[in-house]
Amino acid sequence: MTPDLWALPEAVRFAGRAWRVRSDFRDVLALLRWLDGSADPALTESERWYVALALFYQDFGCIPPENYREACEQMATFIQAGRPDAGPFAPRLMDWQQDAALIAAGVARAAGQDLRALPHLHWWSFLGWFDSIADGPFATVVALRDKLRRGKKLEPWERDYYRAHRAEVDLHRPASPEMDTEKQRLLALLNDKERG
Repeated sequence: MTPDLWALPEAVRFAGRAWRVRSDFRDVLALLRWLDGSADPALTESERWYVALALFYQDFGCIPPENYREACEQMATFIQAGRPDAGPFAPRLMDWQQDAALIAAGVARAAGQDLRALPHLHWWSFLGWFDSIADGPFATVVALRDKLRRGKKLEPWERDYYRAHRAEVDLHRPASPEMDTEKQRLLALLNDKERG
């Protein structure tokens, strides 16, 4: 069923009924952290989807397990605001957590107010303002990431910006349990050398 893109749905339909969802942009951003693995890198993909479903559906406990696949599909459609999926191989040019400050500033500029101060803002409304970010630091960072990804030559001002803001421009990967273990091992070695 195609969603009504002129409405701001508070529920999705599957298994013969409407299921209430948490539609505030902060709720969706929180569940996106689980889906991308940054909330807990140790979880498997199916465990991450399970947590996201529990966060998204207000009455998750009532959803029969045989309907989880459909529940996942409806959640994904809601997150995409009914728009076609870019697919699994679309280049990753932004990160909701890493870019939070830049996104918040760009969205506030597009909306003419700081949306974080609102008690509730529907995810689809947030995405509308997010899509309106035309210029500013976030747009610059995303454009630089795209040029770097494609191996394009940077303009002199872009090279200067990249050198000054490399930590913002370079996308970070969420730490895996293996990376955390290795980091702890290396720190222990350094501490042993300092003591010895």
